[in-house]
Amino acid sequence: MAIVSSAPARAATNPYTPQSACANDFGGSWSSTTDGHRSVLTPTGAKWGDVYLMYNSATGYNCVATIKSAYVGTASYTFASIMVQGVAQWYSEARYLKYYAAVQRPAGGKCVQYDAGIMNPTDSGSASGGRHTWGNCG
Repeated sequence: MAIVSSAPARAATNPYTPQSACANDFGGSWSSTTDGHRSVLTPTGAKWGDVYLMYNSATGYNCVATIKSAYVGTASYTFASIMVQGVAQWYSEARYLKYYAAVQRPAGGKCVQYDAGIMNPTDSGSASGGRHTWGNCG
């Protein structure tokens, strides 16, 4: 008898935090923001990761980091996106990644939205999360 499981592999722990992901990709020191965290969930509510909005006070940049908790260490399509108020487009890092996706944009004096997604390695299931209202203004 074969047993089929649709649950993602969770054997590996992700070595990256949102601060280290942003620093690894962009340098500098990153801090958490108010209302800057959402779970990345499948349509059935399974958690495959987290998305964070970070801030670098020295540069005035925001960084969005999608940190995987499912399929860690296995390349799967993962993205992190940010939209800055007054700029009518999303900026994203989106590709097959093992641990995280991160994107940064200057947003001094402006509000932002953020978004994230994680696909399973066979591209047959996905999880998403983010904040699709303006916030973190300043």
